[in-house]
Amino acid sequence: MTLRELVNSVDSEQYSDNALYQKLSETKPEYGSSRHIQVNVVDGNIAITNLHVGSLGDILSYPIDVNPDWNISKVQLLDAILDELANGITESEASDFWSDFDNLQKAKIIR
Repeated sequence: MTLRELVNSVDSEQYSDNALYQKLSETKPEYGSSRHIQVNVVDGNIAITNLHVGSLGDILSYPIDVNPDWNISKVQLLDAILDELANGITESEASDFWSDFDNLQKAKIIR
């Protein structure tokens, strides 16, 4: 499953007040890379890696690698991914960042 498929598979009402979710659901996948989003469980917490390389459209096309034995729900997975994308960014920085995220030239440099 790709990040785009995950975003489309959850109840959008649950994320109606999440700006990052809304941005992900509105962005067209670019299919610009063959990277994978890696999911691990560390000390009982979901850890996400390989999420910060490429444009937002690229990231949406990345397959998500999850060990099926971990029994992680789609909502838990999406929450962990949204948290990782927003980790350490103030609301002001996030607004500036996401408002210019569709600029692929800048996104490649930033990410």
